[in-house]
Amino acid sequence: MMKPRIAVSVGDLNGVGIEIALKAHKEVSKLCTPVYCINSYMLDQAAELLDMDIPDDLEIFEVEGSFNIREGRIDKDAGKYSYDSFISAIKLCEDKKAQAVVTMPIHKEAWMMAGLRYKGHTDLLRDHFKKDAIMMLGCEKMFVALYTEHIPLKDVASYIIKEKLLNFFVDLNKNIPDEEFAVLGLNPHAGDNGVLGNEERIIESAIKEANAAIGKEFFFGPIVPDIAFTPHMREKFKYFAAMYHDQGLAPLKALYFDESINISLNLPIIRTSVDHGTAFDIAYRGEAKTLSYINAIKSALKFIYSSPAA
Repeated sequence: MMKPRIAVSVGDLNGVGIEIALKAHKEVSKLCTPVYCINSYMLDQAAELLDMDIPDDLEIFEVEGSFNIREGRIDKDAGKYSYDSFISAIKLCEDKKAQAVVTMPIHKEAWMMAGLRYKGHTDLLRDHFKKDAIMMLGCEKMFVALYTEHIPLKDVASYIIKEKLLNFFVDLNKNIPDEEFAVLGLNPHAGDNGVLGNEERIIESAIKEANAAIGKEFFFGPIVPDIAFTPHMREKFKYFAAMYHDQGLAPLKALYFDESINISLNLPIIRTSVDHGTAFDIAYRGEAKTLSYINAIKSALKFIYSSPAA
């Protein structure tokens, strides 16, 4: 049986992504056939800076463009190339030449410097496929789905809209069926019955309507945010839905930083990613860890093998 082909978007080449890909290639290639979206010139340059050999069996998909890698620097050329690598990986899936995309980290400021209007991978995927992509991060011990992602904290409350929350919960259930979610409130003490805010009433109403639409209780809450990730709650729930980025990701990364991954749900393609940034402070020093990337590959394979076409 042929191993699945996974398109690997190499991320910002001034960061740690390419080091991780090369380090993990031997292990990853036992699980699948990785296709790295990078051209020979850029790969050779990165390998030379890392003082690493390029494996003989490494397969690349040529992504046009060249620039001088500036390890640990924010750079518009690196930003544009990481975008082009990602678009190439998506195209490989759309053309049925790969069965999933796994992404290395990009740098959002580098994308902005390159004139790109997206704040990250998920925003691009949402626009490209015209679908409400859901960002979920975690590991086998705990997953957190984000209702809002890369928006200023001052704007989060205005996004608490029942219809949008209802669609978010229903889509979560379609993508992660049969799993129960603890839904966090927005305010301290989950609003204290309106004393500290009324958003929880909207969240509670959306939860009730979602469970009714599904026909079973899969969503519980709103849970008081400061107790949601206690050991007791994590014994009861593996999946959580957070109202905003740091509400869910600060506890996740405190608990499981090295092993967590990022998954894009509700899309026509499978996309997983490392759950860390470009780590410019250690770029090209040989210190980058591979666990998150390997877990992202394994997660993509689970989705591939569980899909109806598998």
